[in-house]
Amino acid sequence: MEYYKKDSGILLAVDCIIFGFNGESLEVLLIKRDFEPERNKWSLMGGFVQSNESPEEAASRVLRQLTGLENVYMEQCSVFGEPTREPNDRVVSICYFALIDTQQYKHILSDDYEAKWFPLQKRPALIFDHDQMITSAQHRLRMKAALYPILFELLPEKFTIPQIAALYEGVYNIELDKRNFSRKLLSSDLIIKLQEKDKENSKKGAYFFKLNTAIYKEKIMSFLRYLPSWSIEP
Repeated sequence: MEYYKKDSGILLAVDCIIFGFNGESLEVLLIKRDFEPERNKWSLMGGFVQSNESPEEAASRVLRQLTGLENVYMEQCSVFGEPTREPNDRVVSICYFALIDTQQYKHILSDDYEAKWFPLQKRPALIFDHDQMITSAQHRLRMKAALYPILFELLPEKFTIPQIAALYEGVYNIELDKRNFSRKLLSSDLIIKLQEKDKENSKKGAYFFKLNTAIYKEKIMSFLRYLPSWSIEP
């Protein structure tokens, strides 16, 4: 330990950017901070990495504490470590983003946190550099979604094409040519048409689809084969 005496202590934290899709728009889950500094302001859910856990385990713990969820899609997206990012201590934060279908999990948020879903583009101002964290996570999400169908992790088991289009429009902040988008999606073999129609959210009754899991896994594995081994995340 003598070797490390000259080095200053740095706290290691994790912050979770939790994206959700409510069937119409892309959302982000925020909490109201209950301690100083920046008490009562909106924040990402985070915490410090404990001595007996890895950063990945810490991020999973934070997600579980807030939502009760385990085994959801989550990956590391960036590291924030500016010396002045927090006023009281030197804190380096590793950011992770998770993808959740909010329709399925909207009633299980922990009562210990004042948590609330906000539309991604209409969220309140956040503490410290948390807005930059969301921007970084959104950029990574866009890059991944352009390479393989990661956004299906945000959808319920059965969904309509208009819902998928709305999801892509929310992620990329664009307006799609719906007819062209539908044609390309149907030709991809990624989705399987069901005989049931959505008569609640569609005037004409849009058909429901489900994910073709075999094709989905094949496309993901094809994508991973083109990455160098050191960059493939578990």
